[in-house]
Amino acid sequence: MIEELLPSGVVAVEAFHDLPDFPLYPEEIEVVRRAKESRRREFATVRWCARRALARLGRPPTPVLPDAHGAPKWPDRIVGSLTHCAGYRAAALARTDDITMLGIDAEPNEPLPACVLETIALPAEQRLIAELTATAPGIHWGRLLFSMKETVYKSWYPLTGQRLDFEDATFTFGADSSRYTARVRVPGPTPHSPAVHTWEGRWLCRGGLLLSALSVPRGGAAHPEPEEPAVAIGV
Repeated sequence: MIEELLPSGVVAVEAFHDLPDFPLYPEEIEVVRRAKESRRREFATVRWCARRALARLGRPPTPVLPDAHGAPKWPDRIVGSLTHCAGYRAAALARTDDITMLGIDAEPNEPLPACVLETIALPAEQRLIAELTATAPGIHWGRLLFSMKETVYKSWYPLTGQRLDFEDATFTFGADSSRYTARVRVPGPTPHSPAVHTWEGRWLCRGGLLLSALSVPRGGAAHPEPEEPAVAIGV
């Protein structure tokens, strides 16, 4: 499914259940050594996705380890993003010659926990969520907003080394389009970076899941066109 939101040049691999015996590298095993079995399987399956994606880019398998803030560290000249939620795991990778920013996120199409929306959404976003909930109640719009924000933050941090807060980006979207607009109101890492960055991403609601993606090609704006099908494990 996630491949429908990504452009040519991005390789996506997804899974709908965990692989019970997928082997990890010793460094990866150490990351989840104290974790619950469910977390270890989730961790392993999303790395299966990452290794399949690396192979499709012509790169050898390698450990995928988190940095100090939990973001995956990729081989040189590779940009990528991982996501996982109940019943879904995915990786999206590309060469940095083609794509400079890449983020994906998956969430269950369920309400956010109590009080979370007020934490993650600006007042204008809260008003938009209320309007959409009244007119298109089949989608949990607050959860979708959370997914979009995760996607943009996953894209921004690897490129800039800057961590975003929820109020640093504003989002507009609607029920009549599968696209959203994100505006990051933080200067970039260079003296000549603009104070506001605007990109267009895409989202999808299907099979009890909310998916969002953002990809920015080298030298261009956010790129919403679809790509080749992903590799998927059957349910």
